[in-house]
Amino acid sequence: MFKLDRKLQITASVAATVALFTLGGCNGSSTGTTETTQVNGQATIDGGSTYPVIDGKTSAYYVNTNVTGMKINNGRIPTANELKAWNKDIMPDGTGLPEGSGSVEDGEELYEAKCVMCHGDFGSGGGGYPALSKGNAYELQETLTNNRWKDPDADGPTRVFGSYWSHASTLFWYIKDGMPHPFSKSLSVDETYALTAYVLNINEFEIDGVEVDDEYVLDREKFLKVKMPNVDGFEPNIDGPNALSDIRAYYANAKNFGAQNLKQGAVRCMTDCQKPSAKIVRVSGSGISDFIPPMSDVRDLPVKEEVKVDPKKVYATTCAMCHDSYLSPGSAEWEGYLAKGMDKVYANGIHGTEGGMPAKGGSDLSDTNFKTVVDYITTGKVK
Repeated sequence: MFKLDRKLQITASVAATVALFTLGGCNGSSTGTTETTQVNGQATIDGGSTYPVIDGKTSAYYVNTNVTGMKINNGRIPTANELKAWNKDIMPDGTGLPEGSGSVEDGEELYEAKCVMCHGDFGSGGGGYPALSKGNAYELQETLTNNRWKDPDADGPTRVFGSYWSHASTLFWYIKDGMPHPFSKSLSVDETYALTAYVLNINEFEIDGVEVDDEYVLDREKFLKVKMPNVDGFEPNIDGPNALSDIRAYYANAKNFGAQNLKQGAVRCMTDCQKPSAKIVRVSGSGISDFIPPMSDVRDLPVKEEVKVDPKKVYATTCAMCHDSYLSPGSAEWEGYLAKGMDKVYANGIHGTEGGMPAKGGSDLSDTNFKTVVDYITTGKVK
């Protein structure tokens, strides 16, 4: 598992990233020789390999030899101001974290206005959008390790911000840079602190021994004291100045990540990599038939009674955040869309669009109920 909020992702060699995710090969393949991908004289982090171009082919695939070796225009060097505008990452050590403050109370008000329609009441999630909280972060972090082994009847691991993420800086960064959808970068620094404080509150955090209660005010100094329960729950460890070499050493030993291949030692392998070890015992004859209670072959799903919804209320809680500013109920802006027919409008709403409309607006409504909401938004009237 990898932490998603480290500087490694920004500063690691682009060539290493490309090699790792797009050029990985398999040593010893019958389709051609391979070469270990090198970056600055060292193998890529996972020991990935590339297939050199031989006789117009790389491995089993043909390449366009007309473009092989052509000069690529890499553009120009960015100016200092361009780099400053782009480099907005916020790191666990506080690098990039601005001065400011915000209260849980203000954060709750902002959440109700800008976030609840996607992330649910108190961050419970819904409609395909992730939950932000499921309760006490410290207790839920314990579910990440052998939870069902300890208690066979227990729920599975709970992976939400409080229980799973390794650094709170990712939360602040993501809110400031990408939220709220679709109006990212519209929040001020103080509003970001307030929303962060609210998310810490619903995860029942403590900061430096002080509970993040409803009256808590979060600022930069306090934020840097946030200790995430799962900060040491990931491997390999990619923190620190020796992160890249530490990761190479980790992946050089296949046993670190449970791999058991024929050659051992993290040699990349795609076929016949595992020595047969398990003894398979099969039930003879017709198998087991005396089940108590008897097994049923009925496959009918239970009939779910349709409960009608109030389109106006659904609009206010789920749709207004986006549609109040464009394509509001009954507005003339709908004319061009309605010309394509209601079936097309329904389909776009149900399945979502590339323009940012999530499927069913992020709700879990049935198709029938969702269409009544669409009818209201397109006409401004409840049928």
